[in-house]
Amino acid sequence: MQIKALKAKRVGYIFAVAGIAAFAAAFRLLGPRINPTTVALAMVLVVLFVAVGWGARPAIVASVLGVLGLNYFFLPPIGALTIADPDNWIALAAFLITAVTAGQLSARLNRRAEEAEAGRREIKRLYDELRAAFERASHAEALRQSERLKSALLDAVTHDLRTPLTSIKASVTTMLDELKAKTPDASQAVLSEEGRREMLEVIDEECDRLNRFIEGLVEMARIEAGEFRLRRRWGTIEEMVEMALARAKPLTDRHRVEVEIEKDLPIVLVDARAVSEVIYTLVDNAAKYSPAGTPIHVSASRAENEMIRATVEDCGPGVPVELRERVFDKFFRAIRPADPSRSQPSGTGMGLAIARGIVEAHKGRIWIESGEGGLGTRVVFMLPIGDEDDAAEAQGEALDAVLSKSTTIA
Repeated sequence: MQIKALKAKRVGYIFAVAGIAAFAAAFRLLGPRINPTTVALAMVLVVLFVAVGWGARPAIVASVLGVLGLNYFFLPPIGALTIADPDNWIALAAFLITAVTAGQLSARLNRRAEEAEAGRREIKRLYDELRAAFERASHAEALRQSERLKSALLDAVTHDLRTPLTSIKASVTTMLDELKAKTPDASQAVLSEEGRREMLEVIDEECDRLNRFIEGLVEMARIEAGEFRLRRRWGTIEEMVEMALARAKPLTDRHRVEVEIEKDLPIVLVDARAVSEVIYTLVDNAAKYSPAGTPIHVSASRAENEMIRATVEDCGPGVPVELRERVFDKFFRAIRPADPSRSQPSGTGMGLAIARGIVEAHKGRIWIESGEGGLGTRVVFMLPIGDEDDAAEAQGEALDAVLSKSTTIA
């Protein structure tokens, strides 16, 4: 720092000498027509510039040189250095006062600038330390949240795996015990033919449940990893609704399904299988959480901004407002204020999470609102209709998928 300051002072002295000499030579070339007062003011400007730029000492040198140059070249007797005239003393005093004052002001400004810079560096240091502390605290909190989340996910996964396995184990154990204890007399059999059939049905249903759970985990993992590839084709929403309702028919036997599709809906560029899965999931939830005999309303209509709006509405107890966003989290199941005597519907808690992933993969959105009259639950999702650019993009994605698969096989 001291070396830099010395170099700066040296530059100031050089500029003081060069500036005064340049002004003196320039005004001297103009001859006797130049007014000495004008020369004096010009040299004062040089003194001020040096004082502001390099401080008081180079400015004092510039002021002395300015007085000598003004006296020698522009004040009579020209060509002689004499300070006998009171005007010369006044000029010298004015130059020196200007140099010292401007130098002090410059030094003060420089000190304030340095103090401000030091304060800025200190504030930046404190800010960096504070941010680092916040990051450490946030990291620690994130770790705690992660541990709590892992624990919650483990509990949910354990429950959803253990329940069907317990049923399968109990059924198989009962049938094995029946085989071990079976006597030649069929009338003494532990299980009747109907009982064995029921046991096999339980095993079949629970195996299907396990299979759906594992498929849900795989699908969710693909969505979160960004590996969920859409197979988008042009199709109609009506066909997708029909496909979903046909699959959900065993679930809706105790309900009245009402379908309302707006006439002349445009075809949409979507993955029909994936959209059908979304509708099926919503109908499945509606059937689970609404009383038997109540209607389930499925509708589709055209919305603004080239979008299709689809809804599935039930007459159940509804979802509390504070839980309407959380129900789209994986493994989360909203406990609805239904009849306490009724057990909560079974499920993995991944259906709506997968549905949201599918809708958002189509650049749409999904949310929950109250049903008609504030009763029940209405799940709404919006999908873009698509255009030729989207079709070209879909073809490109399909080609990339084929090439990627071919490369993997090779």
